[in-house]
Formats: sequence, structure tokens, C-alpha cells
Amino acid sequence: MHFLRLGASLYVPSTRDDLVDIGNHRKYPRLRSVIFCTEDAVLPEDLPRAIDNVRTALRRFAPVNLLRFIRVRSPAVLRTLLQADGIERIDGFVLPKVTRHNLDDYFSLFSSRDPFAVMLTLETIEVFDLGEMAALRDRLVREPYRQRVLALRIGGNDLFNLLALRRPRNRTLYQTPLGVTIAQLVTTFRPYGFHLTAPVFEFLDRPAVLAREVRTDVAYGLIGKTAIHPGQVPLIEAQYRVRPADLHAAERILDQSAPSVFRLHDAMCEPATHRAWAAVTRERAHMYGVAARKAWERDGGTPRSWAAAGSPELPSYESMPVVKFPAIPAPEYFAPGS
Repeated sequence: MHFLRLGASLYVPSTRDDLVDIGNHRKYPRLRSVIFCTEDAVLPEDLPRAIDNVRTALRRFAPVNLLRFIRVRSPAVLRTLLQADGIERIDGFVLPKVTRHNLDDYFSLFSSRDPFAVMLTLETIEVFDLGEMAALRDRLVREPYRQRVLALRIGGNDLFNLLALRRPRNRTLYQTPLGVTIAQLVTTFRPYGFHLTAPVFEFLDRPAVLAREVRTDVAYGLIGKTAIHPGQVPLIEAQYRVRPADLHAAERILDQSAPSVFRLHDAMCEPATHRAWAAVTRERAHMYGVAARKAWERDGGTPRSWAAAGSPELPSYESMPVVKFPAIPAPEYFAPGS
């Protein structure tokens, strides 16, 4: 499984009554990945119902082109679900509030035959301690951890909570104290081959800010982001499309006959130092497509301009408007996790 396949992962509280329709790709058929949550999106008194709901859904899941994950609440919940009928029909688990101290509480429950991938959520006070993150990384590079870890998810809201802050409506994560933290996580884990995904954007009436944030996510190497409403999915994934000039540069850099250094689009290209970027860029283009050239050149790739122009390059999501989010009844999709 390639981390780029995650796209915008829709968080779905496991207490909902449509888990089968979502998990079988009948509802939201353009979704790439879904995370059924039994943790922060579920009240403690509702946990038994959430677990029963997941068990029922597992037996009815069919093979579909959708990555299905379960966010467990604790090692005890993971143990219970690993014994459920149909658990082999999911792709993996999201483990919450992981530190080096509780890592084995989760990993000891997997057998060597279990095929499941895991995503570890970084959302505790240890995240602010570079020494703790380095110690966690030094454990994760070993087996049996390394082969199982698909990505590390950054838990933005939990980290804000530790700072007694909430993200302002008109600012991206990178304009808050978490910007420094995210940069440190990238430089701590990415050189060792661990991929990170970006935190949730909880305001549904600020699509332009969301689009700007996702572009910065990509600049930091964070491909994959939590979505707490299906209307966010196409807006997030539109930003993963590759600019034509970037794809052109990537192909030239990856060409075996490329010189050691050359000029392209008024920039220096050096295959020895740009090859890793070029490989990811080409794979992104394969999975998410290439952005409309005119829209990018005119407006810097903002989805607002694409929607206004009626560009076919902008993916639709069950005809849901890309820029104007629909009214949201009840809490529905809100999942305070990352």
C-alpha cells in the first residue's frame, strides 16, 4: 500500500448507521480512504454500541477500491476488533495518542501473519519534545514496527488543546505555533522513510483558507489529510494535482540520460538532489492528475477560480459544490480527532 493512496481520509464516527454504505463505496463513491472512529468521535457511554456497529459492518463489507481503517480507542478495543468476524476486510488501524511508552501495548496484539497496516497518531505532549520524538523514531525504524507503519498522522486539535488554543478561522496551521512543530516532525521522521499526514481543518465556511493550508501541507511533504465532512474531500485532493511545469521537471530529472545539472523553467535541476522529490511528484500526478494549466497560471491554483471557470480538471463529489459547503445537520461528521 502506498501512502499517496490515502488522499483525504474521511473520518466517520462508528455510531453512524451508514457504515456499510460508506465502507462498500455506495455512499461517497469517489472516496479513496475512510477511517471509522471509535475514539474521540464517540462518547464513552456509546463505545459498546460503536463496537457492535463496526462488528456488524465488517461482516457486510465487500471487496471495493477503498482503503478502510478503524481508529481504535485503546489496546483493549484493538484486541476486541482483531477477533471480530470479517476483520480481514479492512486495511488497517489508526492508533491514537501513540508514544514510545505505549507502542508495544498495541503492537504486541498483532501476530506476524496479520496483514494490517497501521497509522500512528502523534497528538500527546511528547510531540513538543524533540528528544521524545527522536526516541520514538529510533524504535519505529526497527522490526516489527517498520513493516507495519504506513504513515504518522499529526493530531492538530489534540495538540492545540495542550496549548489551550484553537486555530483562528482565517489562518492556516502554519500561521500558528503548530507550524514549528510540524516542521520539526517532518525533519525528524521523513529522512528515515516515515510519511506524515496533515491535521484536520475544522471550519467548513473557509474553503479558501483550507485550500491555502493544503498547498502548504504539500510544500512540507504532507500528502494525506483528515476530512471531517465529505464536502472537504474534493477541495483537499484538488491541491494534490501536479502543476504541468513540476511534472515536466520531474520527468526530466528522472530521465536516465539527464545531465548532472541543467536549467528548466528558470530553475536549476540537479538529479542527484532532486530525484526523491521528482519520484513523489510523478506518482502524485499518476494518482491525482495534472492541474489545469490556465487556472494555475492565472490564479496560482486556487480551487475558487477553477470552480468559477467550470474546469473539468476539478473533481466533483456527488455534485456537491466545491467552494460553497452545504448546510450540515446535527454534528454528523464532526470527529474531533486528527
